[in-house]
Amino acid sequence: MTSVAGAEASATAARRPAGARTAGHGAWFLVLPALVPILLISAGPLLYGILLAFTDAQSGRTGTTRWIGALNFQDLLHDTLFWESFRIGLVWAVGVTVPQFLLALGLALLLDQDLRLRGLARALAIVPWAMPEVVVGIMWRLVYNPDAGVLNETLRDLGLGDGRDWLSGLATALPAVIVVGVWAGLPQTTVALLAGLQNVPRELHEAAAVDGAGAWRRFRAVTWPALRPVALAVTALNLIWNLNSFALVYVLTSGGPGGKTRLPMLFAYEEAFRYGQFGYAAAMGCVLVAVVSVLLAVFLAGRLRGGDAT
Repeated sequence: MTSVAGAEASATAARRPAGARTAGHGAWFLVLPALVPILLISAGPLLYGILLAFTDAQSGRTGTTRWIGALNFQDLLHDTLFWESFRIGLVWAVGVTVPQFLLALGLALLLDQDLRLRGLARALAIVPWAMPEVVVGIMWRLVYNPDAGVLNETLRDLGLGDGRDWLSGLATALPAVIVVGVWAGLPQTTVALLAGLQNVPRELHEAAAVDGAGAWRRFRAVTWPALRPVALAVTALNLIWNLNSFALVYVLTSGGPGGKTRLPMLFAYEEAFRYGQFGYAAAMGCVLVAVVSVLLAVFLAGRLRGGDAT
């Protein structure tokens, strides 16, 4: 029986055109121009960073770098400053992602309506997206300036106090930075949700309106089920992106005051380029990569289960 099946498979392979047999090899040549830069720019440094985490590499060191195994990770396990920065990073990531999504959803629903100058409003909504994070940070530093900032001047005009130094206060630094993070990331979330709203059939809304459904019921029964896959994807990506944030917070506070805004990536940067502990900083990066990988795995598993259910 096995010999018969093997003969049939051989006959099938013999009848297959030569072009079909070599199509798979030709596809690799088409993928290589895009695959090689990814391997060189992303996979290569990632592997090098993982190897570096198991060494005692330091800047300015004249001796040879030694392999020390998991010693960096053992030290990291007892580093309270790193775990505090990790807690701050989680607060930052969630504190930016959740309000960002809610505000973007409301703005996308508004821009999806048939309003006058809708095109202009959509164009203005993505202006912050076109601004580099360094420019955004400098602009908001001027807004938060304790002496001549727009925020404090407005509070004084309204009789709500003499203002305060928002970015230097222990209690206000992190909330102030979170507000900037929400503002800076709002455009791309809005654009993604607006694109998802464009795929909701108008006929379903019209049919629900004919049946007497109000705006809230139409949103729950028609809009949200169609928008949910896009919303989940955008939220997961924003959470991962915010957890890896660096430039915006670095420009605003450099991790201060007193480490109240020191995110994990900023902590790793300081260990590497301020204190020269490259191996230890690489171990921090490996922990962050592991956390992001877990978040991605949970998200993909949820998407696959959702796909199987549908």
